[in-house]
Amino acid sequence: MESGIEYWTAKALLDWQVEMGVDEAIGDEPIDRYALEVSKPKPKVAALPDTAPPVPPAPPEIDHNALARESASAAQDLAGLKAAMAAFEGCALKEAARNLVFSGGEAGAPVMIISDAPDREDDRAGEMFAGRAGILLDKMLAAIGLGRSGDAPVYMAPVIPWNPPQNRDPNAAELAMMQPFLERHIELAAPKVIILMGNGPCHALIKKSGMTRLRGGWTEAAGLPAIPMFAPAYLLTNPAAKRDAWADLLSLKARLKDLT
Repeated sequence: MESGIEYWTAKALLDWQVEMGVDEAIGDEPIDRYALEVSKPKPKVAALPDTAPPVPPAPPEIDHNALARESASAAQDLAGLKAAMAAFEGCALKEAARNLVFSGGEAGAPVMIISDAPDREDDRAGEMFAGRAGILLDKMLAAIGLGRSGDAPVYMAPVIPWNPPQNRDPNAAELAMMQPFLERHIELAAPKVIILMGNGPCHALIKKSGMTRLRGGWTEAAGLPAIPMFAPAYLLTNPAAKRDAWADLLSLKARLKDLT
């Protein structure tokens, strides 16, 4: 087949390519290096579904009040009740407190004092009425022949076993959550009379508050005769109320005499 280029012209072109360093042929057909490459189609990305995947349902909310009732009712003795309260995680007061303050005095005593929540000194010591209020309480009890121990002991339990932050009073929700433990505590201790020593116990057990109105008379709490009485901490800051506290102590002494 005849070429369209003369021999000498073709030879001159070939010589020029050899001088430029070409030493082999790449292909039989010429390639235009300046031509644009045909763009390759981009791989298709799978389209996302129109609807998002279903959101898993939220875990059911824990009913801590129901758990408190179950845990309290399962306790067969005071040691078991203390262990159940220590294991209970429903009350946030536990997180900030140092100690669980469970009880004081002697179990089985005819008089059971239900006090307000532990204060800072009680929390540090891990026992009830550990500070100045405790010294005053011991004097009050001794005045009518009672004590934390001895021939005529009393038994004591706080309305809530943990010291609230900043020594605040427990709120209504906290009192309601821990009430099953308190009621079971009274059942297991089996006292004959109860002293409601402060607003917290009155609110929890007789659904009333206002000690200046409540003190001075008997009522019923947890199916037992109960007398509301000023707490020692209140008497330390309100000495004038000691006269009323003494009258309540005499009323308690007379009631105990009737029970014997």
